[in-house]
Amino acid sequence: MLSVELHVHSSLSYDGRDPVDDILVRAREASLDALAITDHDEFDASLEAVEKASEYGLVGIPGMEVTSAAGHVLALGISEAIPKGLPFTETLDRIHEQGGIAVVPHPFQESRSGVMAEISRVDLARADAIEVYNSRLLTGYANRQARRFALEHGIPMTAGSDAHIAEMVGRATTDVDTDERSVEAILSAIADGRTSIEGRRTPWHISFKQAAGGAKRRLRARLSTLFE
Repeated sequence: MLSVELHVHSSLSYDGRDPVDDILVRAREASLDALAITDHDEFDASLEAVEKASEYGLVGIPGMEVTSAAGHVLALGISEAIPKGLPFTETLDRIHEQGGIAVVPHPFQESRSGVMAEISRVDLARADAIEVYNSRLLTGYANRQARRFALEHGIPMTAGSDAHIAEMVGRATTDVDTDERSVEAILSAIADGRTSIEGRRTPWHISFKQAAGGAKRRLRARLSTLFE
């Protein structure tokens, strides 16, 4: 089994804080085997992590968190950035065209751009996997909804820390049943449903800190745009 972190944000995300090397150091300290940096509609930091991962004893999985017209989708195993704003099903098609897999994070959390507010259950069932444990939870109800949906529809399940600061990397991981340490083997095992979930709640004060930092960075970006 490989311990894999599939949902992390770097400073390239509008609401992320830390550079790639800090994230990789934390991933190594957390005894992870593989990691995907999945910035919001950005891909460069993920590619940097892929190049550097082996220096830290890790497998780097290329990925990003795409903002589809319906909400967020994790694109894993891609080679080029997926445009934001496309319909949900077209976003999935673009990911598959690149040989990647589409994982839907926090699908039942409307306040965090979960897709279930905008799409049908039939469309959600087209995803390769569903994130059923996101460590940035309040009550855990949305996680339970996601897990129930995945079990009812036979969809593979993943977990992710959704870390926006390096300290939270590894709070929620996907144990992948493969002996081969490669991107292809890991993603194939996920798509086959050969996974189990490990997760701990992100402490509330950290979640608040992450949210506050993201709000400040968004405000600065907006002000910068206004005064250009």
